[in-house]
Amino acid sequence: MCGIVGAIAQREVASILLEGLKRLEYRGYDSAGIAVIEDDGSLTRLRKKGKVGELVKAIEKSPLPGKVGIAHTRWATHGEPSERNAHPHTYGNEIAVVHNGIIENHEQLHAFLREKGYQFASDTDSEIVGHLTHYYLSQGDDLLAAVQRVARELQGAFALAIIHKACPDRILLVRRGSPLVIGLGIGENFIASDHYALLPVTQRFIYLEEDDVADIRCASYSVYDKTGKPVEREIKESQQAYDAVDRGQYRHFMQKEIFQQARAISDTLEGRLGNNGVMEQVFGEEAANIFPHIKQVQIVACGTSYHAGMVGRYWLEGVAKVPCQVEIASEFRYRDTIVKPGTLLVTISQSGETADTLAALRLAKTQGYAATLVICNVPESSLVRESDLVLMTRAGVEIGVASTKAFTTQLTALLLLTATLGRHHGMTSEQYKNLKRQLLELPRGVEKALSLDNEIKTLSKCFADKRHTLFLGRGSQFPIALEGALKLKEISYIHAEAYPAGELKHGPLALVDAEMPVVVVAPNNELLEKLKSNLQEVRARGGELIVFADHSAGLSNGNGTTILAMPAVDDLIAPIIYTIPLQLLSYHVAVLKGTDVDQPRNLAKSVTVE
Repeated sequence: MCGIVGAIAQREVASILLEGLKRLEYRGYDSAGIAVIEDDGSLTRLRKKGKVGELVKAIEKSPLPGKVGIAHTRWATHGEPSERNAHPHTYGNEIAVVHNGIIENHEQLHAFLREKGYQFASDTDSEIVGHLTHYYLSQGDDLLAAVQRVARELQGAFALAIIHKACPDRILLVRRGSPLVIGLGIGENFIASDHYALLPVTQRFIYLEEDDVADIRCASYSVYDKTGKPVEREIKESQQAYDAVDRGQYRHFMQKEIFQQARAISDTLEGRLGNNGVMEQVFGEEAANIFPHIKQVQIVACGTSYHAGMVGRYWLEGVAKVPCQVEIASEFRYRDTIVKPGTLLVTISQSGETADTLAALRLAKTQGYAATLVICNVPESSLVRESDLVLMTRAGVEIGVASTKAFTTQLTALLLLTATLGRHHGMTSEQYKNLKRQLLELPRGVEKALSLDNEIKTLSKCFADKRHTLFLGRGSQFPIALEGALKLKEISYIHAEAYPAGELKHGPLALVDAEMPVVVVAPNNELLEKLKSNLQEVRARGGELIVFADHSAGLSNGNGTTILAMPAVDDLIAPIIYTIPLQLLSYHVAVLKGTDVDQPRNLAKSVTVE
């Protein structure tokens, strides 16, 4: 979603703010802006539609000197992408505001403020914040009290940063449902919606908690809870290198992240596999008391994480013998559910701030679940802080909007969970040993799959003029087909759908012709023979087949069929290994079509609103 950066220092801050915005470009946005309080006390704002680069060019022509400022990249929710709707929003030339999230009661607040004589210059919900702050200041409140009253009035999910030219030594913050972090310097402090934005200037961070209000100054800061009581929040030291968000030798972040997967999986496994298998305590101190009493699992997630959950269901039920349900978070939170005793709620999220998944977790806490577990990539995120048990994926920074290494490390984490729960549900020692053995084989299998890169790059030319693609898979490969279709549509804008191969004759077969490639994931397992009959159905209609299969599958090239030879792997880890070539295919097709691979149109990396 949108990105926030702010700074208050003894030096000019515009360059710090612009660098922070550049480092948040991966989140997705349509406009950018900056506001600073200049040394003469004036509040100056500059906004541009489009990329941060346009804002940089404008500031090069008209510098913004000032030692306190806020900046923003906006992803449109209320009002079209335009300069007038870009942040920061201001009240006159006095107050400037940047806002992530959605203010649900903005219409009522607009009406209230209009009655008081306030006028508006944008179509956004965000603009009311500065106006409402001014209103409370006019009632006699100081800046902190006014912002605290604003926070109580607003409904929804939001992160706010506010500056006022009458208080040039302060930035006020509000956090509810949308992440916000304070970066601590020496004689200077910073704020951002993501700590990655601040790594060039600090590695010491405070992560605000729900309904916190913070008052940031050059040499100090204060944090207040929802009751207005001063509170202490823990200072965290980041070990993340400031250059972790550089592309290095790669053309795109997505390409870099695809090739980082063997390392990311190794990191996710590191320290978690002992002589006797998965060490239960890696899930949390209470895991040993909780897991023996778990009778079923409910997985809740969105997007790519939902696909990981779907694969996890095959493992949990087929290997661990634990009943499992998987549901999209935005559906789960809006329907009545029946919670059976002994149910573990598992949420999956790369960012740990996905709005629907977080809301589902909070709802679940009222519904009698035995415990909650999150699989996540961001240690200080809301989902991590609010869950009973935690398993971090250790994927590292993922910049590309289309998730790659976050997905495969989520799958790895789900295998660790399968092994742990299976131990309490009758998994045989031989099954357990095999699972451990396959986990250790994973990084090498991923490296072998990555070696197909050049072949897949050549194959991608077949998609240059195509508008539609069908993906097929059976069993645990069906969610992998779904993920492959999602990747292709996300970054190449080719319409792609995925189906269980057995459903082909129940409708999708009507779409098959020579202009619609059919991509098939076909590991050599007990479903292969049935899958082969599905392939014949495609060829009989003149469809072009692209099949990922190992040598022992008995499939051959020719007659409208292209086989890409996959490494022979155990069926248990095949979903992870077969994901890799589908990621590479999507990447190379997108490059060929000239799309914005890392920042596809209309999409955001972290969806922190409904």
